[in-house]
Amino acid sequence: VTLGRIAAEGERGFYRGPVADALVAAMARGGGLITHADLRAYRARLVAPLQGRFRGHPLLTMPPPGGGLTLLQLLGILEPFDLAGSGLNAAASLHLMAEAMNLAYRDRNALLGDPEQVAVPVARLLSPAHLAALRRRIDPQRHTPAPALESAAAREGTNTTHLSVADRQGGLAALTTTLNFPYGNGITVSGLGFLLNNEMDDFTARAGSANAFGLRQGSANAIAPGRRPLSSMAPTLMFRPDGRPWIATGSPGGSRIITTVLQVLLNRVVHGLNLASAVAAPRIHSQLWPDRIDLEQGLSPDTRRLLEAMGHAVRQSPAMGAANSVEVLEGGGSLGAVDPRRAEGPAVAE
Repeated sequence: VTLGRIAAEGERGFYRGPVADALVAAMARGGGLITHADLRAYRARLVAPLQGRFRGHPLLTMPPPGGGLTLLQLLGILEPFDLAGSGLNAAASLHLMAEAMNLAYRDRNALLGDPEQVAVPVARLLSPAHLAALRRRIDPQRHTPAPALESAAAREGTNTTHLSVADRQGGLAALTTTLNFPYGNGITVSGLGFLLNNEMDDFTARAGSANAFGLRQGSANAIAPGRRPLSSMAPTLMFRPDGRPWIATGSPGGSRIITTVLQVLLNRVVHGLNLASAVAAPRIHSQLWPDRIDLEQGLSPDTRRLLEAMGHAVRQSPAMGAANSVEVLEGGGSLGAVDPRRAEGPAVAE
């Protein structure tokens, strides 16, 4: 019913008329706050993507309040390090990655919010001088505890879905969409076939207090009328050095989305894995608070011991993300890689 109205009437089929009436009635029954005026006033924003480069490859990714700025910070911090020389998923590489993650999440938690209401210092956060200053904070031999990094900081994923598409002309699309929790907030609008999301959890309910995903965020992401919550979604396109389309990727996973996309790109560009291996390789995640590294299965006990000897608290983690990705091949055609962490998602040829 709902999709039919949207197909016939466009956005008016959802934000006005019978669907809007049923949604507002469900709000009234459940003590919700959304009104007809809210629905009429809402507009999806078409915004320019963030542009960056990594080792000669141009990138396009999601701007604030999405997670692309943090992804570009991570790539910028890590670019000069010889991660390939240290080795894929070696303790030395993982240590540098985790320390960079903590620094980038510190900036995210303290400074990022809806750019329509909060002044987000994008240029400063991505400037070579700022990235170099963050890089100098990394001790290559020892973990820096979270309290020593935090200044005035503060933190976000599951049920998000990501798909990547390449067409026969080489066009790329990366799409991430979310309800935040599995089944959103667990409430449907009777007879209309859609769930209500739980995106309010992505706001800062109280500065410095953890949300459902352990993120401790600051006042820049506080709840306010008309404000869009900070997100970790980071659908990303990477191009060949000459500008030709190459990779589309992204992931679900809440606060782990950014680090998942980071590792897919590092695995493909730095470590030279093919796309399927880059997606399937074991991942880590660190987000400043809680002060630990989460490790997926597949990393060796020796690696874990070496990280602990550097001062890291380490926790075995369930699978992180589902980075379904596509790659446009040099000679024509494309490849699709389904993340085995959610193998129900197929790769389908055009």
